[in-house]
Amino acid sequence: MGLSPGHATPGPESRVLSGMSPNWMTTKLDFLVNWARTSSLWPMPFGTACCAIEFMATAASRFDLARFGMERMAFSPRQSDVLICAGRLPFKLAPVIRRIYDQMTQPKWVISMGACASTGGIFDNYAMVQGIDTVVPVDVYVPGCPPRPEGLLYGILLLHKKIRGETVVDGSLRQERPLDETGLRLPPDEVDELSEPFGNSIHQTRSA
Repeated sequence: MGLSPGHATPGPESRVLSGMSPNWMTTKLDFLVNWARTSSLWPMPFGTACCAIEFMATAASRFDLARFGMERMAFSPRQSDVLICAGRLPFKLAPVIRRIYDQMTQPKWVISMGACASTGGIFDNYAMVQGIDTVVPVDVYVPGCPPRPEGLLYGILLLHKKIRGETVVDGSLRQERPLDETGLRLPPDEVDELSEPFGNSIHQTRSA
């Protein structure tokens, strides 16, 4: 179990033991842990605009987030594991969402809901963050302006798929990714490369 055959003739010397090779016990443990995590995600709503209304509709009776075990809205970051940023993010709120993310317990994931949260949307100006992935790491992007509840539900299913593919032996999945001295998750040149094609002709970006 957990051995990958080599290219030579079968024998003890032709088999290589990999440290990341899944064996029967690890595979079954991953399945059990990931099943528990996907079935009991606790959202941390961060709604700032019209996407928040669509998120409320998703949590209501017609679309019913309870089918995923997500009916408990954890308005405390220390009791949540999925940060859903629904709406535009001004630079004044960037430190707030980062602090909320830092206070969330591991394991944790982030869903960027809508065009404004993902790329700045129509708010191409100096006051709006041109994509929350410059502040917090994002796992799933939900497009739309605003996306319908079906779009958010599909994004949650994509997050479930991503969680089911994780393994407990991969320590890199739980890195906190602290910010640098500029207050950005990405280097300034990468922020410019991501935001500049969408406009900002006067270059009033966070990195300027």
